[in-house]
Amino acid sequence: MTTETTTEKPGISAAVIVKDGRVLMVRRRRGSESELVWQFPAGQIEPGEAAEDAAVRETVEETGLVVTAIRLLGERVHPKTSRAMSYTACEVVQGEARVVDEEELDAVAWVSHSEITDYVPHPLYEKVQGYLDDVLPH
Repeated sequence: MTTETTTEKPGISAAVIVKDGRVLMVRRRRGSESELVWQFPAGQIEPGEAAEDAAVRETVEETGLVVTAIRLLGERVHPKTSRAMSYTACEVVQGEARVVDEEELDAVAWVSHSEITDYVPHPLYEKVQGYLDDVLPH
């Protein structure tokens, strides 16, 4: 008999979107994960959906920005929320980032490398930070 370990909640997929030397951050309305106010566009991975596809879908749903997945940067269990997280590097295909999902978000911002710590006071996942260190001017 085999037992499979499953997480109680679906995994979360985050899109790490870089354009013109800045990374897109969204500000969540306060909720159950209120300590995570500014973050990358993200949402639950649906059954049978790849993490990269979820990142692309959530970005459109939340910000109206059409992106394409470049590559999966990494996966981890988030230290604050204990949720399974996937991070996908994406590039903009078309559109302008704005608040589309007003129930979830109240702001969007394009953030320079030096401003990241102003928006996110805790360290980023090291694979995401490494990617941003490589692609953002600083």
